Amino acid sequence: MNVGDSTEKMTGALSEMSNTSETGLTTDSSGKKMTGGVGVIQTLNPSAFPPPTATTPPPITKIKALKPLNAISAATKEIRVCTNKPCRRQGSTEALQVLSGINPPNITVKSSGCLGKCGAGPNLVILPGPTYANHCGTPARAADIMAIVAGHDSGDWKTSLEALSMRKRAEIEIEKGDFAAAEILLSEAINLNPIGGLHYIYKDRSIARLGMNKAIDALADAIETSTLAPKYHEAYMCKGDALMAMEQFEEAGDSYSMALELDPSIRTSKPFKARIAKLQEKLTITNC
Repeated sequence: MNVGDSTEKMTGALSEMSNTSETGLTTDSSGKKMTGGVGVIQTLNPSAFPPPTATTPPPITKIKALKPLNAISAATKEIRVCTNKPCRRQGSTEALQVLSGINPPNITVKSSGCLGKCGAGPNLVILPGPTYANHCGTPARAADIMAIVAGHDSGDWKTSLEALSMRKRAEIEIEKGDFAAAEILLSEAINLNPIGGLHYIYKDRSIARLGMNKAIDALADAIETSTLAPKYHEAYMCKGDALMAMEQFEEAGDSYSMALELDPSIRTSKPFKARIAKLQEKLTITNC
């Protein structure tokens, strides 16, 4: 699927949130690096998510579990979404994008191979458990499941989709260089207090504020990001960028080192190499 098709499908899926089908849930009885440049979010043509309608999806009622889903969710660490062809045709790619944008830091979201029940897709599995869910092809349904897995009431998904929509719009503004507009959108998203994804929003606002030469505010947002998600390497990248702007070079180096420790794969990335080269240059001049 190309990016244009994905964007069109996502937009269409959001507009059809109220037309969701009932979800069934069952439990198996066996049961210091860098990534993006300052002021730039490295996404592949991020699509704008229109805000959800006021319609609430039907509650998740078909639960055939040995214990309530909320009890299972307390130990949840991962959600896997089937991206095999049958489920992709039914909207699993869009569901994966939504879940990956609204997850709390303690819940990871990954793609998966076939989970069975292909005619009832898109399907996902919640681990540990496992607990399976089907008919997850709309943003509303995916967000509702995330709310329950995160320990919230069914229906507490609306603010998360609204915040996700604002964040995606803000990312577009950042790419255009309109950091002030992005800051406004991201501040509004934070005020919604969504059930998840706040660490992504604070990270983006740190980038926007640094683009406005508001290094102290950018640093505060980066610190908040690392507080919310201590293992999120981009939090330390943003912290390092803000410290570089404040000419606190040794502290910036410590932050970059932490980012690299959390995600060694960024070592060979061009943005990370550029940051380290700039840092070394500044340290050389300072020590002369």
